Amino acid sequence: MTATPAWPPQSAPRLHVETQLGEGVAVPVDGNPAHYLISVMRVKPDDIVLLFDGRSGEWAARARDIRKRDLVLDCVSQTRPPEHVPDFWLCCAPIKKGRIDLIAEKACELGVARLQPVLTRRAVVDKLNLDRLHSHLVEAAEQCGRTMLPDLADMVKLDALLKGWSPDRHLFFADETGGASLEATLRAHPGPAAFLIGPEGGFDPVEREAIRATPGAVPVSLGPRILRAETAAIAATSAWMTINGDWK
Repeated sequence: MTATPAWPPQSAPRLHVETQLGEGVAVPVDGNPAHYLISVMRVKPDDIVLLFDGRSGEWAARARDIRKRDLVLDCVSQTRPPEHVPDFWLCCAPIKKGRIDLIAEKACELGVARLQPVLTRRAVVDKLNLDRLHSHLVEAAEQCGRTMLPDLADMVKLDALLKGWSPDRHLFFADETGGASLEATLRAHPGPAAFLIGPEGGFDPVEREAIRATPGAVPVSLGPRILRAETAAIAATSAWMTINGDWK
């Protein structure tokens, strides 16, 4: 007896597009995405490509009009509904290129809803290439199966972030001078949350006191060892997702 082929094909490439998707929608593709599909993935006419736009879920689309540098993808059917990720923000100080790219990639894979860069006094980087970070988010979402990208916010200064903070959202922050047990604290504070990670040199004393004075702020410990900023961001996000997120 012949087995029924999987639908959509498990080997189908995934692609993030800006066009709003829906049944019968034709999506023109050119540039680097077209090169990836045509030259790398060897997509042929009638092959299936999985598309997502961050609003409409995931859609299976058939390839047609394939030329050297462009093609068209026709939406056939929705394969997954719009994604609902936990209400968790990762707020992190900018760090060196490569390491901040890693944070963006893993934040997307782990299910972060919003990535908020925060400029602190000891940050060794004071500017970020948001276009590059967006590209890393797109690549991570295509790989891990997300149907929406994390919201990538413009960088803000720490004092501005704290001034506008809503007490309805817990603000956990990694305090290298000491904080409560991470597991116990997360279990005691369910609901919308954010984790604030400082730069390589940590928060200075004035910043630490300002954070502690912010309604909703909760200092926590990330263990007995000194962690790199990117390690702390990944570890904190993983812990929250395990206890209060969608890993339960």
